[in-house]
Amino acid sequence: MDDAKLAAIVEAIVRELKASGAVQPSAPTAAPAAWTSSTPQTFPARPSSFGGSLAIDLPDPTTPEARLTPRVTNAKDPNGVRALMASTSARIGVGRAGPRYRTASLLLFQGDHAVTQDALYRDVDQRLLDEFNLFTVQTKVSNKQEYLLRPDLGRLLNDEAKRTLNEKCQKNVNVQIVVGDGLSAAAVEANLRQMFPVVRQGVQSAGLTFGTPFFVKYARVGVMNDIGEAIKPDVVILLIGERPGLGRAESMSAYMGYKPKYGDTDADRDVVCNIFENGGTNPLEAGAFVVQIAQKMRQHQSSGVKLKMAK
Repeated sequence: MDDAKLAAIVEAIVRELKASGAVQPSAPTAAPAAWTSSTPQTFPARPSSFGGSLAIDLPDPTTPEARLTPRVTNAKDPNGVRALMASTSARIGVGRAGPRYRTASLLLFQGDHAVTQDALYRDVDQRLLDEFNLFTVQTKVSNKQEYLLRPDLGRLLNDEAKRTLNEKCQKNVNVQIVVGDGLSAAAVEANLRQMFPVVRQGVQSAGLTFGTPFFVKYARVGVMNDIGEAIKPDVVILLIGERPGLGRAESMSAYMGYKPKYGDTDADRDVVCNIFENGGTNPLEAGAFVVQIAQKMRQHQSSGVKLKMAK
């Protein structure tokens, strides 16, 4: 069926709905001067491509009030349901419409899923990288789609990146900090401003040498091995965006390794994960913790499982 026939069918259905009174055209209304968190947000009426306008009057399902509204009908303990919902980010108390989700629950799910898609496909703001004087190198991945399909390429620096590191970076430093986009640009943008200065100041206060920081585009955790081989630091700290969850895209991790090299695996690394404000590891505390781990790595000349065995 071509687009013209499909449009004709939809237009005929719309006319029938209007004639029966099932759908009422609505006049546009003026928006209020300011929205508050308690003001229900609705989507304004849009002109229909088939003539007239149809009102889509739905509240925003992503507001805190909407998220914490119990949708279980005839709950035996309504206050208990509210308390349970307030104690977890899990999707409980959503109720049902027959065997299906309620519309509000479905819309919230779709809205949160859109947040994850945005985090996955968006690039880190260049202004943030400029703020910390981070030059950019790239892995062997050429675009975001390939990044998602070929994680192996995200673990390898391309030839130009290796040349750039050789030209711009100090070699054989005590601590080398690297920022990678990973699976969430939003996570880097949400936490880097707080965590990066803490790590840098902590390293310098400990009397350790701090390498030339840089940014890796399309980075996977395993890229630490290539970095270690290229500039030979004692400790590599990779700040990278974690895989986003539904509605949660700001979680960052700090992966660390002692003299990372080809062949190293996750067993040779340490990680401070779930770095974000309001529910996760606070970025300021994470920065201080990372510096402590770096000092232990240098003391015991190991990381990962070997570091745990040495304690």
